[in-house]
Amino acid sequence: MTSVDKKLAADAAPARGFPVPILALTMSAFAIGTAEFVIAGLLPDISRDLGVSIPAAGRLVTAYAIGVVVGAPVLAIVTSKLPRKLVLLLMLGIFILGNLLSALSPNYALLMIARVVAALAHGSLFGVGVVVATDLVPENRRASAVALMFSGLTIANIAGVAAGTLVGQLYGWRATFFAITALGVLSLVAAALLIPRVSGGGAIDVRREFSITSRPEVLLALATTVLGWGCVFVLFTYIVPILEDVSGFLAS
Repeated sequence: MTSVDKKLAADAAPARGFPVPILALTMSAFAIGTAEFVIAGLLPDISRDLGVSIPAAGRLVTAYAIGVVVGAPVLAIVTSKLPRKLVLLLMLGIFILGNLLSALSPNYALLMIARVVAALAHGSLFGVGVVVATDLVPENRRASAVALMFSGLTIANIAGVAAGTLVGQLYGWRATFFAITALGVLSLVAAALLIPRVSGGGAIDVRREFSITSRPEVLLALATTVLGWGCVFVLFTYIVPILEDVSGFLAS
């Protein structure tokens, strides 16, 4: 076998094998994406069941966003020295807890708190997931590994949100969160069984990390993201009331 043949064989072997553990990350991304966006389809049901207005129910989206903003940097700093697989499992545990609390919440205030809890793991889980995905494959396949992981988020928007909304309309919005909790448990089991141990990344220099935000190009990118996604979420959050009350579509 020539050296070229050996190189091709070496490249082909990990290419065939890498999706197996990364599928656990894909499943996790699917569960998180569904939990984040499905609230839009359930807004009228939650509003009626908990006796709050549609705008008040919409603030559950804001609560989730606050959880992501707070949880991502804080948990990244706190868990920076821990093995990455352990961090991934801890984040999935927080995600499961938050969604189980959402399903069991007897009132609006506790549901708000539960949404924040579920969101705390969101940013950190995606962050450590990307690192784990790239560590599991050769350098020339890292982009593909990350793309495969984030395909779970895309599929969540296409199928997960629709399925979750349908479940909520048929069996009540709590059933949707019970289903998401089950997805989280499956993701945790898959991650525990399939993902090998990956070492931690060491302590984070907090001052250095936050100093990056003072760069004009970074601020411009952040502003573009905020404005762009702000417009998307303003419409997406209230898409069901708009379709039902303004456009005249039936709920089912």
